Amino acid sequence: MGDGTVLETLGLTATAEAVYQAMLDHPGQGVEGLASACALSPHQIHECLDELTALLLVHPSSEHPGQMRAVSPEIGLADMLARQEAELAARQAALAASRAAVTRMVADRADRHAGHGERLLGMDAIQHRLEQMGHAARCEVLGVHPGAGMKPEDLAAGRPANAAAIARGVTIKSLYQDAVRNDTHTTAYAHWLLGLGSEVRTAPVIPQRLVVVDRTQALVPIDPADTRKGALHVTEPGILGALLDLFDQAWSTAVPLGAVGAGDPATGLTGTERELLRLLGTGLTDDAASQRLGVSPRTVSRLMSSIMERLDAASRFEAGIKAAQRGWL
Repeated sequence: MGDGTVLETLGLTATAEAVYQAMLDHPGQGVEGLASACALSPHQIHECLDELTALLLVHPSSEHPGQMRAVSPEIGLADMLARQEAELAARQAALAASRAAVTRMVADRADRHAGHGERLLGMDAIQHRLEQMGHAARCEVLGVHPGAGMKPEDLAAGRPANAAAIARGVTIKSLYQDAVRNDTHTTAYAHWLLGLGSEVRTAPVIPQRLVVVDRTQALVPIDPADTRKGALHVTEPGILGALLDLFDQAWSTAVPLGAVGAGDPATGLTGTERELLRLLGTGLTDDAASQRLGVSPRTVSRLMSSIMERLDAASRFEAGIKAAQRGWL
């Protein structure tokens, strides 16, 4: 049937895939026949059929009452992918709305100087507070790091504190933009974190810069568009809850660092290319899209040229039409 890794990416376990393949190769087999063909117990076959039914890859047979029939991959897997893409689009829309709401909330709190928040001005003050938060961490550190990469000296400075925290049993979850996959220093640092047992994921577009420690304190920029304006140290439960929801939404749509290389199995698009098409389709300029994706305008032009070539399009307008016709948008 093809590459099992693709099916696993779509949410199908290896065992269920084997049963699905057997049903395609030998239509009309009952549970006992499938158990024999797949070297599984009848109980395992029933579990796989439940999984396949939930994914709409099998339906009750009209010809053999009490049995199931496999839906052809051309239809079943395409529908399955379409559902997942719709769910992803909905989660991304929710993430965008949450990001805007959190940005307004933090800015309002910073302006009013109220609640359990403290305004920090200057990079030294921000770095000092980050060091204090890292030292105090006991359970978990969540980090969002927008942009195409980090400075080698900043990465080197963060190693001792992160290593000490991990040694204390602290879980570190780091979320980067897809663009960092092309940055040697940042990917090396990310793989170093992975080697120590941390979790690292990337996504085409991620929320504002953010650090949350033990779900009890956070540091966020007062103005996400200009982090030099300062940061707000937050301990207020209401704002922390919103920040954690924002992180969890972004984390759920991101991909583990080592898991992705190639593009979508149905379209060949990478996550960044798909998001670029969506951003340009909303009317953003190359410069605005590059800022959202954490890449240079030159990279945006290169990505669009590649997409246009694959679509055999002579212009961006034609590429947009063809992408929509193929269901890429």
